[in-house]
Amino acid sequence: MTIDAVGVASSNLKETVRFYTLLGFTFESFAEDEQHLEPQHKNGARLMIDSKKLITEILGEEPRASNHSSFAIKYDSPEEVNKAAEAIAQAGFKIAKEPWDAFWGQRYCIVEDPDGYKIDLFCNL
Repeated sequence: MTIDAVGVASSNLKETVRFYTLLGFTFESFAEDEQHLEPQHKNGARLMIDSKKLITEILGEEPRASNHSSFAIKYDSPEEVNKAAEAIAQAGFKIAKEPWDAFWGQRYCIVEDPDGYKIDLFCNL
């Protein structure tokens, strides 16, 4: 088994694209009327971003972000984790938990996308 992609829903695709670009995802193109995007991270991971409208049509109810991380991005160094968190904060997005050296041996940080999806940023120490 291989996890192929992780998905999130967006109420504002333009802001969601801006946020995930800061985390290293590449978008081939983007039109504001699109309902589904599939950017790829520089490490090869794929993200599926759907409009809340599309997900509501599919599920029959509006999608909600959880209160726990939806996925994690591994970096090569503590400096990269800190730099990513700083870029997120400077762009006006929320840091749910500032970078810290976790007791389990990783530099860790939790950020929130524009719709409240939490993403862990980490590296091994």
